[in-house]
Amino acid sequence: MKQEIVVTNNELPGKRKRAFLSVFYEQRYLMILVLPVVLWMIVFNYIPMLGLVISFKEYNPFLGPLEGFMKSPWVGFDHFIEAFTDKYFLYSLWNTVYYSFLNLLVGFPFPIIFAILLNELVHTRFKKFVQTVSYLPHFISWVFVIGFIYVMFAVDNGMINGILLKFGIVDEGVPFLATPEYVPAIVILSQVWKSFGWNAIIYIAAITNIDPTMYEAATVDGAGRFAKIRYITLPSIKPTIVILLIFNIGGLISANFGLFEQMYLLSNSMIQDATEIVDTYTYKMGIVLSRYSYATAVGLFRSVVAVILLSGANFVSKKLTGESLY
Repeated sequence: MKQEIVVTNNELPGKRKRAFLSVFYEQRYLMILVLPVVLWMIVFNYIPMLGLVISFKEYNPFLGPLEGFMKSPWVGFDHFIEAFTDKYFLYSLWNTVYYSFLNLLVGFPFPIIFAILLNELVHTRFKKFVQTVSYLPHFISWVFVIGFIYVMFAVDNGMINGILLKFGIVDEGVPFLATPEYVPAIVILSQVWKSFGWNAIIYIAAITNIDPTMYEAATVDGAGRFAKIRYITLPSIKPTIVILLIFNIGGLISANFGLFEQMYLLSNSMIQDATEIVDTYTYKMGIVLSRYSYATAVGLFRSVVAVILLSGANFVSKKLTGESLY
């Protein structure tokens, strides 16, 4: 006769606590391994969040770091109101969203297409060579890339103008880097060239985890390459695509794909309006003009909007595709 064990509600917290401690003890070495990363996040990511308080104050750095933080007068939402009445901030906000959306539209699908095409290559050595060459630009500094762009698009002896003049497309050199209309194309193309190979690595890894027997069965059924891509490859890497898409949407206003370095180095007096984004605006206000409270308020607004976009994209993705971060 089986004996039934009745667990009361009072005993459940104790059992859960013992189970948690047991699992924690079994994974103690993994916990120790992760501890430096946790401490790094606390020191550099969470403790600095206390500084967001100065966005509601008129911070005076001459009082000293601690006294300035504690004794600076409160101004409430004055800095936020000033930001939304400043046409330069609104223009930088529009530029940030515009460039981020273009990068999402062009730069996001490109690594996916590249990873799928690379997976279709049969020659293993050539495939490795192409993959290696494609992600090497990721390790090149933006300083070098922008310098290369200036050389390529120079009016007098630049290669692009040289080609256009040789084929009679233009009568004289075009000042690409002094004309705001050409800036978006230069920015996005250089961004895609520098990042698509590196971003494709995660898709290549996802494709390699697909069961090969699925392709073999599709071959037996008479499926061609495009049919395999449509019915096997894309559905198999859909979770990876959705997760990365959510992160990219969350970063629409954060410009977290190296846009600050690119715009800061590319900017000049002729195209300043086209290269001004929230990151460069915050840098100028906080570092150049020493308006720390105002710059912090702008950064706080950007972070809040990024969280809202991330949560909204995650919610919509969960409803439409069933895939989400949480």
